[in-house]
Amino acid sequence: MCRSIKTLRPPYEEDVTDDDVRAAALQYVRKVSGFRSPAARNAAAFDDAVDAITATTRNLLDRLEVKAPRATAR
Repeated sequence: MCRSIKTLRPPYEEDVTDDDVRAAALQYVRKVSGFRSPAARNAAAFDDAVDAITATTRNLLDRLEVKAPRATAR
């Protein structure tokens, strides 16, 4: 669905900023809603969704436990 949203967890990304998380949330809401920029009557719902998804995504990333990559044999 949102193919251009990049993976935000290690080992794909080590230093994920709040801006990265918000950008992914914004892209998701745009895709789901079909609005790039909502009309004034929909702006509050749109912004609330971006805020909620940003917070949920940050919570997810903070709680994920990722195994360290295996060392390659020499």
